[in-house]
Amino acid sequence: MSETTLAMARLIELEDDLETVKDGGRNVEVQFNPETLKLAFANEVQQPEGGDQNSGTSGQQFVGAGSTTLTVTLWFDVTAMETDPVDDVRRKTKEVLYFMTPQEFSGDNTKLVPPGVRFQWSNLIFDGLVTSMEENLEFFSPEGKPLRANMALGFTQQKILVSNFDGTGAVPQQQGNKPLDQAKDGDSLQKMADKKGKGDDWQSIAEANKVEDPLRMKPGKLLDLNAKVSLPKIKVKPPPLGVSVGAGLSIGPQGASIGLSSGLPQAGAVPATGPQIGLPSVITPPLPKLRIE
Repeated sequence: MSETTLAMARLIELEDDLETVKDGGRNVEVQFNPETLKLAFANEVQQPEGGDQNSGTSGQQFVGAGSTTLTVTLWFDVTAMETDPVDDVRRKTKEVLYFMTPQEFSGDNTKLVPPGVRFQWSNLIFDGLVTSMEENLEFFSPEGKPLRANMALGFTQQKILVSNFDGTGAVPQQQGNKPLDQAKDGDSLQKMADKKGKGDDWQSIAEANKVEDPLRMKPGKLLDLNAKVSLPKIKVKPPPLGVSVGAGLSIGPQGASIGLSSGLPQAGAVPATGPQIGLPSVITPPLPKLRIE
């Protein structure tokens, strides 16, 4: 089976038409893919002058083509860089800050606008302008240099973004695929397994899914509750034939004693009537004499 390649999101510089990729422009690959994307759609409407304010939506007029806003948060961590590490996370975030910096528009130095940018992640393509940016710095080095940062970006395009897909999008059922169960907040592995009627197998399921803490499952973690591994079994062998084990208790005027015997011979002793083991007697105080008058 071929290894799956993780698609990384990219920021690509566009020409002033906000559609064409700029030759020699910036092309920035994010360090970590975002966890969520938020799309907001809006139409531009206004109340006509002299219109009836009580007429509700019937008195409003559509005056614009609408707009779409994309909000995304990107994370950067120089301590996690495997190649070409740097000492300050701002050396990485400045590559994104470039798309917020105004540039000359079509060679006109009297008109400055931020460069067009394409946010592309797999088949999601959003062309527009960066209209907002917020950077948070954290985890500082002993020298006071920030090592981690997150940037909240807002992109806007002056049209309603409609996703186009090829085909029906149906995914054929592949042989060997198993449905996975997703852990919710507060779930434990025992609880999830019990819902599937597999509560007795939770240890084997944890081993098969490489779960280190079955009592506190991370929300969103996917588990195969049908997967199990064979745990080692402990077998107890019965004693050999002809070997007997017994115990006895005797009480007399001088006290009480406990004896244990088995079919195993004593060390350094030759059994007379069969193998026996003797334990030291447990001596108790003499019993009081009873006198009947």
